[in-house]
Amino acid sequence: MSSTPAVPAIRAWPRVTGQRMRRLAAVLLVAVWTTAGMPAHADTALQNTPELIRNVLEAVVNITVRKDMKRVSPAAEMAAATVSSSKPDHTAPPDIKTFIGSGFVVDPDGLVVTNYHVVEDAFEIKVMLPDGTVLTGTMESASRLADLALVRIHPDHKLVPVHWGDSNKVAIGEQVFAAGNPFGIGLSVSAGIVSAVNRDIQSTPYDDFIQTDATINHGNSGGPLFDMEGKVIGVNSAIISPTTGSAGLGFALPSNSARFVIERLEKYGWIRPAWIGVKLQQVTEDMAQAMGMSQPQGAIVAWVLPDSPAHKAGLEVGDIVLQYNNQTPQDERALLRDIVATPVGTTVPLVLRRDGVQHTVSITPEVFPRDQWAKQDAPLATERPKIVIPPDLGLNLAPVPKAEKMSLGMTDGLTAVLVAGVAPDSDAARRGMTDGDLILRVQNKSVATPAQVQAGIDAARAAKRNYVLMLVLPKVRPTPGPKWMALQVGVDG
Repeated sequence: MSSTPAVPAIRAWPRVTGQRMRRLAAVLLVAVWTTAGMPAHADTALQNTPELIRNVLEAVVNITVRKDMKRVSPAAEMAAATVSSSKPDHTAPPDIKTFIGSGFVVDPDGLVVTNYHVVEDAFEIKVMLPDGTVLTGTMESASRLADLALVRIHPDHKLVPVHWGDSNKVAIGEQVFAAGNPFGIGLSVSAGIVSAVNRDIQSTPYDDFIQTDATINHGNSGGPLFDMEGKVIGVNSAIISPTTGSAGLGFALPSNSARFVIERLEKYGWIRPAWIGVKLQQVTEDMAQAMGMSQPQGAIVAWVLPDSPAHKAGLEVGDIVLQYNNQTPQDERALLRDIVATPVGTTVPLVLRRDGVQHTVSITPEVFPRDQWAKQDAPLATERPKIVIPPDLGLNLAPVPKAEKMSLGMTDGLTAVLVAGVAPDSDAARRGMTDGDLILRVQNKSVATPAQVQAGIDAARAAKRNYVLMLVLPKVRPTPGPKWMALQVGVDG
């Protein structure tokens, strides 16, 4: 068995109204908890459950994304491979697939949090609000290691954001409920308890998951895990199951960790973690016996990078870190999290054991080198195209990556939009347009973005014209130079 992202290919997404879904969810949750025989101290929370759920669901959203499987990264392709194939979409090229997930509002102006694996490599992001409104979203920034992404939408009114809870106070046995879009059926809730905390499912070196038996399925990824006060204590991120369904092993990123990542992404565009330049390993029982220790304790230094803060502080390979900044981490994952969260430039005490003798040194963490961090975390500034698909034309459109302008035959000052794919049997395909062509003009206006191409198409349609005129520089040119093409803009084109 292995952990898998809780995001599948979409099968169906009924347009169930948010009010009706909240009513059904509340009834279901009350029924489950009423028959569970809750202790007396939870009576007040139980009585207020329907109202509480109605309120918190105003901040939960459904997310639908489209991905061009020819362009996705290996990591995203692996995540997609863990779920069943999407329902065939005969209006899109065969490599275009649709996936679903969940998210929640953290800013009333339209900032949504979800898992990174939900939106990774997506060229189209659609966010459905609880009232059924569907808005286009764009990924502002993300962290692969934290598996979190910020998606911006532009609503015409203020949204209801979530209230954060303190995940450090979460206790085993505490009652919780999860909200999201399981299997794409629509906004749903499920009840359960906290089964464990600080779970290591070996997804990152920093794992600190809340485990719950509240039902989490594929599609719940990115949705919130609430406590009985309606506060978010986690972000539902993964499941472990021998099947494609829930086996009662769901995992949520703790809210305190999520807030740290979100605040850093909003402020810097990346996590900007602190760094001391060491490789650490948890001291095991066998290691402890080999070093003459009565019991395993601390994290042993496996490597020290030259000119790093650790090197400057005098740390050596073989040292055992016992305390950091006056705290005793319970394992090396907690120690790494403490280091990452340290304010850069702040000098803190570090207690270590060397040759059986305890020492205290001062260490000043620096910013993790950005180029090295980018190799581990999600790339934040890439040339990956953002594709817009006008379905009636069957074109996948993308900005021309800078690195490809020379190879595509573009000269200085020439603007264009890349044809990243053409749907089979579309009017564009029938007229010879193909992947790699460049659109230079639409209705004799220069274009530089997919949005400008779409605007030209919309203008032709608004003028009640049957065709839109495009100046195209073919990828394969039997004769030199571009050529004009007229594409049908009707719904049957």
